[in-house]
Amino acid sequence: MASSAKSTSSSWLAPLIVCCALLACTANGHFLYVGYYDRSCPNAQDIVHSVMASKVATQPAMAPAVLRLFFHDCFVNGCDASVLLDSTSHMESDKAAEPNDSLAGFDVIDEIKSRLERACPGVVSCADVIALASRDAVSLLGGPTWNVPLGRKDARTANVSAADAYLPSPHANLTKLLDAFATHGLDGQDMVALSGAHTVGMARCQNYRARVYGYDGEGKIIDPAFAEERRRTCHAVGGDNIMAPFDEHSPLTFDNTYYKDLVARRGLLTSDQALYGCGGPFDNLVRTYSKDSERFARDFATAMVKMGNIPPLPDMPVEVRLNCRRINY
Repeated sequence: MASSAKSTSSSWLAPLIVCCALLACTANGHFLYVGYYDRSCPNAQDIVHSVMASKVATQPAMAPAVLRLFFHDCFVNGCDASVLLDSTSHMESDKAAEPNDSLAGFDVIDEIKSRLERACPGVVSCADVIALASRDAVSLLGGPTWNVPLGRKDARTANVSAADAYLPSPHANLTKLLDAFATHGLDGQDMVALSGAHTVGMARCQNYRARVYGYDGEGKIIDPAFAEERRRTCHAVGGDNIMAPFDEHSPLTFDNTYYKDLVARRGLLTSDQALYGCGGPFDNLVRTYSKDSERFARDFATAMVKMGNIPPLPDMPVEVRLNCRRINY
């Protein structure tokens, strides 16, 4: 079960307040800063946390689902809540992209937005809702917390082709991963730290079959016992949607077990294990995170702020949506 970020004796589980830059300017001129809603909607963060705490208490899997929404939003034309838009007769939603076809958590965001609209109509953007909810998702599963710069605006359109193109593949090698993160101004350390989000959540058989059967050419970088375990439920043919946890030991606790698994060559996806095991430049960092949970917590929180500052495309029309699933008019 998820634990409260406010009540624990462990230094890892205690909230980690990360000092971040007070201002970040998006490409279309909107400034992000921590106190953005202090006057216009002073209870905004409390509302987000209240809904998230209630949902995660009864459905812990909603936490990694919401965290995944934030990644899939920011990696496609910036953090602009385009991932929440439904398709219309004039626009195909990002949800139609293959990497997004298993996304969940939309109902949680809808509930948060509904509560915010009752409290502060037309004030808090859907993009900020995702940013805050993902922060709370991490802390409610025992991970760090951080100050979230706010003031994002919501896109008035989606881009399904960009979603297909820019979201990292579960089959990606290290070079492709570095390129995907660099496109958004994120460096190698950011990539390794943010990949630690896979310490919670699950993946579908179709995304790890190639690794556990050796089809991806990475068969030598996998613990044979682990491969056999995964093959028992993920067969060579069929069952594409059968799920397995990234972290089989503590799948709903935000800790550093993900990196311990990589060192043991038990990463679930090819893109996970790509971070460690071939003598690459990040082997030492993975080993450090596997031994030092507080270092991972600090770096993860810093990287989440950095990712959350990825701006929308220049001159993209934006607004504060009243309903996260559709534009205002």
